[in-house]
Amino acid sequence: MNTNGTISHLDTSASVERPRILIVDDMPENLAILLDALKDDFAVVAARNGRKALQLAMAAQAPDLILLDIVMPEMDGYQVCSRLKEMEVTRDIPVIFLTSLEEKESETHGLALGAVDFIRKPIHPITLLLRVKLHLELFQSRRRLEEQNRQLVESARLREDIEQIMRHDLKSPLNAIISLPELLLEECQFTDSQREFVGMIIESGYNMLEMINRSLDLLKMERGTYEFCPEPVDILSVMRRVLIEVSSWTTRKNLQVNLQLDNQPPKDGQTVMTLAETLFCYSMFSNLIKNAVEASPRDGVINIGFDAGAVVTISIDNEGEVPEKIREHFFDKFVTSGKSCGTGLGTYSARLIALTQNGTIDLDTTAVGRTCVRVTIPAAC
Repeated sequence: MNTNGTISHLDTSASVERPRILIVDDMPENLAILLDALKDDFAVVAARNGRKALQLAMAAQAPDLILLDIVMPEMDGYQVCSRLKEMEVTRDIPVIFLTSLEEKESETHGLALGAVDFIRKPIHPITLLLRVKLHLELFQSRRRLEEQNRQLVESARLREDIEQIMRHDLKSPLNAIISLPELLLEECQFTDSQREFVGMIIESGYNMLEMINRSLDLLKMERGTYEFCPEPVDILSVMRRVLIEVSSWTTRKNLQVNLQLDNQPPKDGQTVMTLAETLFCYSMFSNLIKNAVEASPRDGVINIGFDAGAVVTISIDNEGEVPEKIREHFFDKFVTSGKSCGTGLGTYSARLIALTQNGTIDLDTTAVGRTCVRVTIPAAC
């Protein structure tokens, strides 16, 4: 024992690697029992009063766990624990109270102060050793989880930085895609059909630019922080624009696309008004239609139906079945099957967009050999 009230038992050959335990008790015989029980497995430091215990707890080589007697002169165990939990450098160190008190209130009070356990005197060495090992493992596990969480937060921050860089870099080539066709329209003599094709290039460029600008909104949707600002949107017109965009794909596969409104081909000028956001509807249906085109066999049929009421239901039905193993997770992130370049984000973003716009989306595979995706969006009054 040192004259300053400290007892040490440090195995210099192994103390750096072994967990460090601080034991605090004003009775030398109790310290001897604790020291004997722990010395073979841990680096042990002991103090006979609360003041010295606080000094050792704040030392550069802080303890990994503290065994703390309750009944001590000058500063009892409750006071020591309270001080430990007040200080940032010591508040996370697990504290186990040692006590001969029988009152249930003493245990309740100690736990309320932040202790992790109670061990009653007289001390049973094997029980003491097992409980110390248990709480050290729990403490170390918590530290690992905190570090993993810190790394996840850092990864999320890096992802956002990368996304911002990508948005910036993608805009540069889009400037040429948009500006050069506009220049051609001014300086070249095109036929009407050629002007229409060039116009489609320009419109697609602007759509892509707007999607890049608002890609961060999808991240906000994922986190539930996106502020939805609905406006009247002609969802039928949006679908027609999507079908024009994918027309080259449907032609290459010789697909027949049937568009119907309330079981009838829509007439020119007909509208289906919803409360939504135009760009996100365009993105959602673009993903779903492209999926249907990719999944359809050559010479297949895609049926797109609109049922208008208080809620507008849009069904996209195509030949080809979703593999049974992914049906339950069809709208989950990164789920894909049979696509060499698929990311598994198309249906996931479609689901985010549908839910954000107060709608729904679901998969129907009840018809053998076919797949149907249904989307609902509130109608505009």
